[in-house]
Amino acid sequence: MNIKYHQTSEFPGWEKAPEFLLQLIETYNAQKVLEIGSGANPTLTPNIVSDLGIKYTTNDLSGEELLKASTVYSTWEADLCTPKIADKHLEKYQLIFSRMVNEHIKDGKTYYENLYDLLEPGGITVHCFSTLYAFPFLVNRILPENFTDKLLNFFNPRADRYQHEKFPAYYSWSRGPSEKSIKRFEAIGFEVIKYVGFFGHGYYRKKIPFLDYLEQKKAHWLVKNPIPALTSYAYIILKKRS
Repeated sequence: MNIKYHQTSEFPGWEKAPEFLLQLIETYNAQKVLEIGSGANPTLTPNIVSDLGIKYTTNDLSGEELLKASTVYSTWEADLCTPKIADKHLEKYQLIFSRMVNEHIKDGKTYYENLYDLLEPGGITVHCFSTLYAFPFLVNRILPENFTDKLLNFFNPRADRYQHEKFPAYYSWSRGPSEKSIKRFEAIGFEVIKYVGFFGHGYYRKKIPFLDYLEQKKAHWLVKNPIPALTSYAYIILKKRS
């Protein structure tokens, strides 16, 4: 098991996600890929998917979101918090991936149990997500949705709300690499290959530079003195045992 900590600038859940996913596909020779919650915005472009010659399924619980996706992708409308939903889905995957989705999951235990059942033996599932106890995400979890939506528009406005809508966040099982979190995944049957926590965030950068300066100083200290509960983001690589 590989546990590491970095500052958020190295987090692969945003601009670095396509390169990160391509590396995973190459490393694990994945020909059948499922991306969770990517209906409107699959990580890999249609041209890349076509060039790779892989079967790439984009999932979302919203059929409306899936209608925004290119026809290059297979689509699967489903809520992966539905118990035993894998029993109703014939396809099995070698790689299941998500980015900035798991914080929106209501029931982490059911979700990961379904992912386990959707994998082929030896398959991997990889997730990039925000973690609960960073201050902006704690606020997002506690305060009403209409208020946090206004806060997001203030600190990090999104020009294209059609393609980048804000969805409710629950943070079930979205934590840094603590011993408790690791044991949860192992109890389902996964082998935890890698668990990386990231400290700091950029929400103050444009509007409150001094707070951003303090946030980055804190993040730098936490990388050297890690406290898993204080991560802002994480990614995890889990393997279904053969």
